[in-house]
Order: sequence, then structure tokens, then C-alpha cells
Amino acid sequence: MNITDLLLDKSNSNAISEFANKFDVDDSQAKDAISSLAKSLSRGLGVNTKSEDGLGGLFDALNKGNHSRYLDDPSLLGRKEATEEGNDILGHIFGNKEVSRHVAKRASKETGISGTLLKKMLPVVASMVMAALGKKMLGGGGRSRQESTGFLTKIFDKDNDGSMVDDVLGMAFKAFMSR
Repeated sequence: MNITDLLLDKSNSNAISEFANKFDVDDSQAKDAISSLAKSLSRGLGVNTKSEDGLGGLFDALNKGNHSRYLDDPSLLGRKEATEEGNDILGHIFGNKEVSRHVAKRASKETGISGTLLKKMLPVVASMVMAALGKKMLGGGGRSRQESTGFLTKIFDKDNDGSMVDDVLGMAFKAFMSR
């Protein structure tokens, strides 16, 4: 299971439709955009969570924020707050707007959707990613930090060796080399 799978799960079909309506695209284009942008967000999260501080920061953000509301009530995706929170999330994940522009440009090549539109979509997808992670990691009653770390390892451990560190470093290297 990965972040894209979480977002495109059948349980989020209303959120995908709301996202499509917000950006005036069909559901297929919305899924393509979400998939492409979520991959980059996943890589960024992977890099950030390779340290205990980064992992702790993500866990704290998920505990303090009410991110799951964006998937529980998809109509909120159309509100300004979803974009504002998404921009804050992007700042933590990518560090600067230049990386976000690069992500949108790469996603445009993958999807055929304009880079300008993808730049507008990116913060909303970031809010959706945090919502999906929050729902999965915290569940109804919440999970311990150890259980959540285990879940993140499953998401980022691509070679199933029990460690996400080598996979995160590989993702970071690929992202660096593709610039």
C-alpha cells in the first residue's frame, strides 16, 4: 500500500469527484493528477521522515491537525482553507516554491494536464495526502507512535527489507538526478 493507493481508494470516490469539480476536470484526469502529485509528495515525505525529528514532526502534525476532515467531508476541498493548509504542508515537505513548480512541471509531462492547473491542484492534494495519512495512522482511536512508524515504514519500504531508509535515500537520489 502506498499514499496513492490510499487516496484513490473507493472510499474516497466522493473526494475525487469533488476535486474534479473544483478544478473542472473529469474524474479520470483528477485521478491522474492526484496520482502523479501524490508520488512526489510521497518522495518528499519519505525524505523528511528518514530522521527521528522529521518523523516526529509528521506524527505531531497529524495528531494536532484535523486533516481527515478533507476526506470525511470532501466539500471542504473546495474551500480556501484546504489550499492554505496545503501550502503550509508543501512548505514543510519541499521547503520552497521552486520544488513545487518542478513537481507540477514533471506531473504535467506525465499527465498532459497544464502545469499551471497542476500548481493550483498541488496544495489541495497535499491536504488530501495528510488526510489519508491521518485516517490510516491515527484511525478511530489513534495509534501509538510505534504503530504509526510501522505504517510509514510499510508505505516507504519499497524493497520490503524492513527499513525505509535505503528506499528514501534512493528516492531522494532519483529526484536529485532528474533535475
